[in-house]
Amino acid sequence: MDAQDESLKDELISEGPDESVDETLSETQSDTTVAAVILESTPPTGTTSEIAVEPGSEQRSWYVIHCYSGYENKVRHNLEQRIETMGMKDRIFDVVIPTQEEIEVRDGKRRTVVKHVFPGYVLVNMLLSEESWYVVRNTPGVTGFVGMGNSPTALRPEEVSQILKRMEAEAPHVRVTYKTGERVRIVDGPFNDFRGTVAEIDMERSKVRIMVNFFGRETPVELDFLQVEKA
Repeated sequence: MDAQDESLKDELISEGPDESVDETLSETQSDTTVAAVILESTPPTGTTSEIAVEPGSEQRSWYVIHCYSGYENKVRHNLEQRIETMGMKDRIFDVVIPTQEEIEVRDGKRRTVVKHVFPGYVLVNMLLSEESWYVVRNTPGVTGFVGMGNSPTALRPEEVSQILKRMEAEAPHVRVTYKTGERVRIVDGPFNDFRGTVAEIDMERSKVRIMVNFFGRETPVELDFLQVEKA
């Protein structure tokens, strides 16, 4: 990490992380295809503006920038301010933080939270040029573009569609805080307050099978995700 990045990190840390998103949810599962593109690439750490741009290339695309996890909202705010003040609206069009609503059960109560699908990453829709690259790359909190060397990698249309579709899902995703073999407590329905062990989790049907002890005998009970919480 160079001196500029160290300075930017110190500035962001002094302000504190974003509080609008529950960062405790960042360990939940994400789409493997898109995650492979975003999470397995190593962002460049240099600050030179000598980037690889094809001459005459004027096609707007989505690119991924890396920032410190927990500071995504601040980075978006900083970048949007720079786009405005530096007159780059005709080259940098949109800044998106992929998020998703989730329902979780905590202390017997349901609550809806918003989680970052890819913590530490922000999407930018732009026409790539040395000028637009410079504006984005030198935004406080941005540590680099995802790509090889000084060649930012544009997301493929199908990858962008997957991310946007996930963000626009009508029904919030149910967060599962327990695993197979763990002890759980039933918090809703006729078996309320019974304890048991998770035997099977069916993600497609949002169902969980719990082995409950009835009169000394283990009996399977199938419940919705929201009817169970970690004991």
